[in-house]
Amino acid sequence: MNQTVNAGVIGVGHMGQYHVAAYEEIPGVTLVGVSDSDKERGEAVAAKYRTRYYPDFRELLEKVDVLSIAVPTKKHYEIALTCLEAGKHCLVEKPVCDTVEKAEKLFEMAARKKVALHVGHVERFNGAVQELRKVVRDPILIESRRLGPFEPRVKEDGVVLDLMIHDIDIIMNIVNSPVATLNVIGSSVMSEKEDVVNVQMQFESGCMASIIASRATQEKIRTLAITQRSEYVVLDYTSQDILVHRRASSQHELTHHELKYRQESMIERIFVHRDNPLKLELKHLIGCGTNGDQRIISVENELQSLKVALQVLGKLKPVILKRPQ
Repeated sequence: MNQTVNAGVIGVGHMGQYHVAAYEEIPGVTLVGVSDSDKERGEAVAAKYRTRYYPDFRELLEKVDVLSIAVPTKKHYEIALTCLEAGKHCLVEKPVCDTVEKAEKLFEMAARKKVALHVGHVERFNGAVQELRKVVRDPILIESRRLGPFEPRVKEDGVVLDLMIHDIDIIMNIVNSPVATLNVIGSSVMSEKEDVVNVQMQFESGCMASIIASRATQEKIRTLAITQRSEYVVLDYTSQDILVHRRASSQHELTHHELKYRQESMIERIFVHRDNPLKLELKHLIGCGTNGDQRIISVENELQSLKVALQVLGKLKPVILKRPQ
């Protein structure tokens, strides 16, 4: 980075504060201010990070080169459009918008103004996901589990746009094939939105995917398992570990008292360079915006995860079940 880059964060709630902390760790970046509709929270975050609070985000625009937008989803379009029109490079937290049409208009504005617009899919920058792309070549079956307890702070989005969209995004970019069939079931358990959802996909390539997302599970589980012809790959997002199982064999022995099974395989642990994924994501935005770096995800692929997530919601609404109290 040849010159100092001035950054700002709009929306400093739970996720926005992670952005503030990440910008502070990037060499050559100065966090010049934050904005939030909650004056008390905005001032507290500004004081903690020795920066300035702006009640109106528009006051930030003439002072920054790049912006993170981490406000509620329904406000993404209006705020991002204003920032892009002002010629600012933007990272908008996922989901980028609540409709594909709005998202397309934002990317059109970014192209017109020749600025970078990225969507905040932080799992793309998880070191294990980066390494996974080197291992996966022709997946047959993908099994994704993203489970955890209910977070009362997440009030606007259900589990599909809050959590599952991460896995949809990663799987779509791994398989790189259009979805042929899509089946969905789900239920509301903890809120008025969908809290537990199971999606089954089949791609035109023949690959199948099963995605389970839950915010009603009293243990945090983040795993992705991929079956290929000669190996079984298991990724743990939390530990950023990848295990590759090869040359599996199984035997069984029937005795007078019991049936015994034995299974063996060669297990390889892939070395993963661990870093802060959000910091890497912001560095990528800055590189694309100020140094002309090539974006790792095309605009078309930025939009495809939102399109599929909204298709899931469309199929889910007629069949979602509310548990009796």
